[in-house]
Amino acid sequence: MQRVIFAATLLLLTTIGQTAEPMKALIVDGQNNHGVWPTTTKMMKAYLEQTDLFMVDIATAAPKGTDPNFKPDFSKYAVVVNNFGHGAAAWPKETQEAFEKFVSEGGGHVVIHAADNAFPEWPAFNEMIGLGGWGGRSEKSGPYVYLNDKGDLVRDTSKGKGGNHGKQWEFPVVVRDREHPVTKGMPAEWLHAQDELYDQLRGPAQNMEILATAESQVTKRHEPMIFTIKYGKGRVFHTPMGHAEYSMECVGFITTLQRGTEWAATGKVTQAIPDDFPTADKTSSHKWMAEEAAAAK
Repeated sequence: MQRVIFAATLLLLTTIGQTAEPMKALIVDGQNNHGVWPTTTKMMKAYLEQTDLFMVDIATAAPKGTDPNFKPDFSKYAVVVNNFGHGAAAWPKETQEAFEKFVSEGGGHVVIHAADNAFPEWPAFNEMIGLGGWGGRSEKSGPYVYLNDKGDLVRDTSKGKGGNHGKQWEFPVVVRDREHPVTKGMPAEWLHAQDELYDQLRGPAQNMEILATAESQVTKRHEPMIFTIKYGKGRVFHTPMGHAEYSMECVGFITTLQRGTEWAATGKVTQAIPDDFPTADKTSSHKWMAEEAAAAK
């Protein structure tokens, strides 16, 4: 009897001592109108690996045109983070179909800033991202989606281009869903570091939930800043924030990326809101240092 108890105790202690293997994440990049993309990819890789939840690989397409060799094995990953941008050439048909299958069957997809400018002619991609801009997007792409002064959701089907922004600035982010795993625990309002505030995004916007907004100085309405989309069995996390390295240095952005990626991968968030998270009247940033860049190579 004592041997049985000892064995059970040993098994319990061994199990407690085990740490879960990090999930595999993939960042895809290579074509982006934002010249800083090699740096922002390194930053996101480092931010995700700092959580100890992810082991991150990078798949980079050729710098111009459709890359016939861009064929990542998405099935190896729990989540794919998209760092493509405006003007990116279409992926090979085989790669598009593999990615659609990956997400629809339960894979996670994270859309960052200019990634929602990419691939306007790819119907499934537009469904996955919910809203996008530029690339010829118009009323044919879907409605403008925003919140009015009362906080009501508006789906505006009027004619017009998709995608716009004013000058960069530090803007308040207003959390609209304080119970969603990604935003739970965030202040009701927090000040984001200097960034482009995308407005007039439009798209299918189906199965979409807006978690946070920011009021555009151009449209004077609250534009989606943090939102999710369901695509088949898959979870998509989308934030138009993250224009440059100084935008991604924001603790609010870092936390949003980390928590959003975990949610896209698992449907849950285990990470706490850091003590130095921005407040309603003060930004908070971690300077991206050269040694961090070297470590992230």
